[in-house]
Amino acid sequence: MTDGQTFGRRLPLAALLALAVCGAAGCAVEPAATVDPPRHLTLDAFRPGAAACYDRAAQPYTAVVDTHLHFRPFGGPAVPFEEVVRYLEETGVLFANVYGIGQMLPASSPCTYYLDCPGTPVTPTLRNDFVNAANYLTKTPAGIHLTLSMTFPDLARPESVVEGIEILDAEYPGLFRWMGEVNLVKQAQFANDHEPVPAAAIGEWTPFMDTLRERGIPLAIHSDLGNDDDPTRYVPLMEEVLRLYPDNAIVWVHMGLSRELTTMDAAQHIELLASMLDRHPSLLLDVSWRVLDDAYFSQPEARAAYIPLLNRHSERILPGTDFLASGDKDLEVYRTELDVTSRIFSYLDDEAFRNIALGENYFRLLDLEYEAPPICPAAAGAQQQAR
Repeated sequence: MTDGQTFGRRLPLAALLALAVCGAAGCAVEPAATVDPPRHLTLDAFRPGAAACYDRAAQPYTAVVDTHLHFRPFGGPAVPFEEVVRYLEETGVLFANVYGIGQMLPASSPCTYYLDCPGTPVTPTLRNDFVNAANYLTKTPAGIHLTLSMTFPDLARPESVVEGIEILDAEYPGLFRWMGEVNLVKQAQFANDHEPVPAAAIGEWTPFMDTLRERGIPLAIHSDLGNDDDPTRYVPLMEEVLRLYPDNAIVWVHMGLSRELTTMDAAQHIELLASMLDRHPSLLLDVSWRVLDDAYFSQPEARAAYIPLLNRHSERILPGTDFLASGDKDLEVYRTELDVTSRIFSYLDDEAFRNIALGENYFRLLDLEYEAPPICPAAAGAQQQAR
């Protein structure tokens, strides 16, 4: 597109003149055509200085970035790497974090999901990170930007995290630019021998947290706020992490919510998150996992309460599906997860939409040479009317 031309707007005057049909009776100008915005962009639209803007009235509200995508399952067969990439291409996702699963079921287990096997331990392993790295090097197409994530860490054994980083450095130097999703406390796995990380162990993270900070690697942590009986039971654990490591970029996944916490008062949750964001400048939230929409965002009253929080702190929010590529999933499952986790973005103001759904926060966080396109001015009014 030429400078000044935007998606969804009429052709400029020069183009109209080119459509003139001249004959003996003179010239007649054919009716002007409209430029339909492509539903899915390419990486070129995110190059610095790209001319086109994003028309929210005509283009999807779904995120172009999936910062929370598990290319590997807890157990059993996985969707092939190249097929997951195809899901991204089919749905317009151009940027994604390649998560494995650090806590896996035993190879002998018949289960693909830990909830189906209570009593069977899930244990940290480097296995999926190696598989993802090998696939990344040989199966990543030119039109998709992927970021490898280390998912192996056992936060209760900090010395093992340092060892694991060294192993990956030896095999794949410089390839891993993210760490997580790692578990601080995940109640859903309590039946599989998982326990909350002891507060004392958090103070021993310094060696690997120093490495992450020096390399500019964010740490994405699963840390349940609590449960329906005690909504803030585990908040002190995350507070301790943020207190001890104020200079590390820390992503609190799922906004601290879970299947075990679906009845927390939205106002209480919002107040807690706002306080933590205000007090901890390096904290970010991801809004991955459909539980957020199922239990909160899909409720009009709750959604209306969350929108100001997301708009106000829009530079601190990351999108994601939390899709798990187990062999029983397919494109339609991914498409649904992307839609459900992105619905909230249609209610955001333009700045927040650009920061979150169009990836500006992600590019800034990882210092990538991309920038989100601006929002088309004409789209703002139409977007409000559509609601």
